[in-house]
Formats: sequence, C-alpha cells, structure tokens
Amino acid sequence: MAVETGEFCPEKDELLRSIDYVPPEKPWMETKPVYKKGTYCFAAREKHTKYMGFPNPREWEVGSEDWQLPENWKETFIEGMENRLKRWRSFRLFLDICVRCGACADKCHFFIGGGDPKNMPVLRAELFRSLYRRYFTTSGKFLGKLAGARDLDEDVLREIFYYAFQCTECRRCSVFCPYGIDTCEITMFMRELLVSLGLHVAWTIEPVANCQRTGNHLGIQPHAFKETFEFLEDDIEAVTGIKIETPINQKGADILFVAPSGDYFGTEGTYTCGGYMMLFEWLKRKYGLTYTWSAYAGEGGNFGMFTSNEAQKRLSAKIYAEAKRLGVKWIIGGECGHMWRDKHQYMDTMNGPADFLEVPVNPITGTVFENARSTKMVHICEFTADLIRHGKLDLDPSRNDHLIVTYHDSCNPSRAMGLFEEPRYCIRAVCNNFYEMPENTIREKTFCCAGGSGVGSDEFLEMRMRGGICRGSAVKYVHEKHGVNRLLCICAIDRATLVSMMEYWCPAVDVGGVHELIANALVFPGEKSRTTDLRGLPLKKPVKGVEVEEEEMEE
Repeated sequence: MAVETGEFCPEKDELLRSIDYVPPEKPWMETKPVYKKGTYCFAAREKHTKYMGFPNPREWEVGSEDWQLPENWKETFIEGMENRLKRWRSFRLFLDICVRCGACADKCHFFIGGGDPKNMPVLRAELFRSLYRRYFTTSGKFLGKLAGARDLDEDVLREIFYYAFQCTECRRCSVFCPYGIDTCEITMFMRELLVSLGLHVAWTIEPVANCQRTGNHLGIQPHAFKETFEFLEDDIEAVTGIKIETPINQKGADILFVAPSGDYFGTEGTYTCGGYMMLFEWLKRKYGLTYTWSAYAGEGGNFGMFTSNEAQKRLSAKIYAEAKRLGVKWIIGGECGHMWRDKHQYMDTMNGPADFLEVPVNPITGTVFENARSTKMVHICEFTADLIRHGKLDLDPSRNDHLIVTYHDSCNPSRAMGLFEEPRYCIRAVCNNFYEMPENTIREKTFCCAGGSGVGSDEFLEMRMRGGICRGSAVKYVHEKHGVNRLLCICAIDRATLVSMMEYWCPAVDVGGVHELIANALVFPGEKSRTTDLRGLPLKKPVKGVEVEEEEMEE
C-alpha cells in the first residue's frame, strides 16, 4: 500500500523542504492557525454524538465559519475549567508551575516535523494557561495580556481545537520536563471541554459510539465477529494444517481474552490475532487451558480516554460486566496500546474494584501476577513471557530467520506503564535477528506513531507524516545498518498507522505484532510441512511437518 500524496499530504521531498523553525514575526497570541487540509480531523457526525448523549449534536464542518456553538458556550467552557481545577489538583499545579523553560520544545514529534511553535508542548499548554490566568488568577484579571492572559472568544476556541487535536497525548514531553508537568493531561482536559460544546472529531467519536453499541470500535455485529474468526481459522489451517476452534461467549472458562478490534479486522492486525489463536490452541492441547473471547466486549481499546471521563468509564465497564456474566477467573488483554493504561491507571477509580474476579495466577506456571491484583487484567506479553521463562512453550526461532526485526515501544504500554522488557524477552526467544533502534528513540524516550489518541485518520495524513519523521528516521537507520525488514509493536493503532508511515519514510520495512512471530515459532504436533510463514512470506528454511499424535502433547 502506497501513501497517496496530494490533497491531504505532500510528497516527501516537498514536506521536508517545508519544515521551518523560524518563529513567526507576530507574537503567538496574534498568530492564528491556518486550517489547511491534512492538518485537522473531520468533525464527528450527528448520529454518533446523539447516540452517546453528548451535548450539541449536529452536522457541522471544521472548515466552516459557523460551528453552530450553543448560546452559552463561553459560560459552559469556563465553568468546566473551574470544575476541573477544583477536582484535579494536578491540573491547577501544571498550569501554575510551568516556567516556560522550553525543555519540552524539541521533544514533540509534531514540532520536529513541522516547526510550528504552538506544537511545542509548552506553548500548546499556554493556549489553555492564558485562559486560566484570565479567569482564575488575580494578576490575569487585572493586567490581562501583560500577565499572559486573554479573553475566550471564537478565535481562541478554534485555536484550542486545532492544537488539542494535534497532540497524540504520547507523554514524551513529560519525560524531559524538569517540573514533571504532564502536558497530555492538559490536552485531555482541553478535549473534554471541547466535547462539552459538541466539538468532536469523527475518528474519536465514531469508535466510541460503535463500542458502546456493539462492543468494538468497528461496529462489528456478533455474527460478523464469529465469522471473522472462522475466516482466520481457515487461513491458519491452510498454512499450518492445524485446525483451531475459537471459543466465543463460553461461560466458565478460566480466562476472558480481550484484544483490540484492529487485531481481528485490520490487515496487519489479523496476523497478530492469528498468533493469539495459535498460542491459546497450543496451551489448550498441551495443558488444558480454557479461555474465551466475547462478542459483546470485543474491544481492548478505549477511545473514551480521548473524549471524556464519562465515556471512558462506560466503555471500561463493558469488559468487566462481561467477565462477570461469563464467570471467568481473570482477564488477559491483547497487544493494545492504551488498554493496559486504561485499566491499570483508571479502572479502579472509575469502575472498580473488580472483586468478583480472582487475583490472576498463571495456571500453567503458578506465577501470581501481583501487578494485576486490583484490576485482574494481565497483558498478553506478560503472560507469554512468563510461559517462555518457565520453558512451557516449544519454540523454534529459526522459523523467523527470514525476518530481521526491530521493536517500537508503543507510548501507552511503555512510557505510561513501564512495559519494556516483556515484549523484548518474547522477541528474543522467537527471533534470531533483533536490533534496537537508537537509544534516544526507544523505551521512555520512544517516539509516537503520530496517529494515536484518535487522530489516525486519513484526512490528518500530512500531520501524521510530519510527526512520523522521528520514528521513520530511526527505523531507516537500523534498516540501513542491519537490514531490518520488520517493525514490531504491541499496539493495534500502531499496526495501522505505522504501515503508512513506513511506506512514506522507509518502504522496505513492514509492520507486525509480537505474537505473530510467536505463532511462527510454535512447534505444533501434527503440523504440516510448509515454505511460508503465517502471512505467506517465504521462509529461509522450510518447516518440516511434525507427525505426532495430539495425545503425545499431554504431560
């Protein structure tokens, strides 16, 4: 798939020439954003906002002169700010303590890829901070602009909308802030207040509405959910000779498995989903592990995080309600970017405690996942790494010798939650050719995919490619130095957005998930000989079939 340049994205050379770090001649308050195609997301549709019960549902266009704001929009916005300043001490603290040192300035992928000063995290927050000074500080009320304050009007609102949705809430800036300011939280509050006026973007609200209605971001109905797995089962059998039966909505299983919908519907994601299916089938045959998917809680992601606390709470609740209905012991979450953060950082206060579930214990190894004692949800990479550590999987890493891989730390599970080692441990166990990208682009310092937090849409393509210059350059470096041809990650959004980024910045590298490689390496008794991996790529050395009866897998 080639990236279509034109209306929403210039050619690569043109984009590179356009990067300009020279500050505008006018002060930042007097420099207004230009709503150019490719730099903003489309407005949400009325039917989705109405379905979710969000304020001011209507059909509107971001590029229009009239946004059809409610009559009392100013009062609503300022009252919303006041409410959040009272409820979240961190919010007021972040607004008060910034000294505008600029340590965060060159840490944002969008600023690096474009040069717009207002995409420096410090100045993006200053858009909001100027209103805070005007309405909530004595100096701002009396001194106005001299104190860095300004009145809220439609131009200011348009500016906040533009830049609030040019932030992917990746938190890279917070790693480098000497005061520990988390600009992502400021962006989240910005978006919540925009939502209170009916100002949403389509790529955020539609998945939220779909998930509330059908249990997944794509709006897939239960029968189609089941058919998707039947197609994947047929594909796996055609390649490996292994017949898989995927349990759906089965009561009494040990584990509820929840993956992002991008994994069972998106192109690269389906190979990762096939990896899950083969792993659990292997564990069922070898150790008798029971698990189930749910057609009604089939979404690990939570785009409510990018709209409002209330929407986030409603979507998280669906997973735990389904776990209770099915009577499982605990939950495993798939390779999803913000699922783990959503559940571990927010679930307890929003929906918890999940005291109807058991503390997760791996029934095969006996490992107690203490970090999940409260949420009862374990990341699939934690689970698989534990199996590998205890020698519970039969793996042949040479089956991945046609791949030379590097690993992208997806922002939410890595920087937000510290999931650094488990994915790498899994990769090294199933792949002989693994190379890290430069140190300042991985782990806590990882660069964003530039399409997270609900801005991964095609109409935002120019900004995504600008923001992708950092990750793209790092991948290009290891490709040229080590021959890397596969970029791995543990995020469904990344597996979707990194594809176009690689096509733009480093087309010789494709994208995939960790569990696709685990499935490639799994040795199944009864598997047939083959010359390709799960996605049909030729193997370096053909796989010789293992003609063993399934009963021999039993311990």
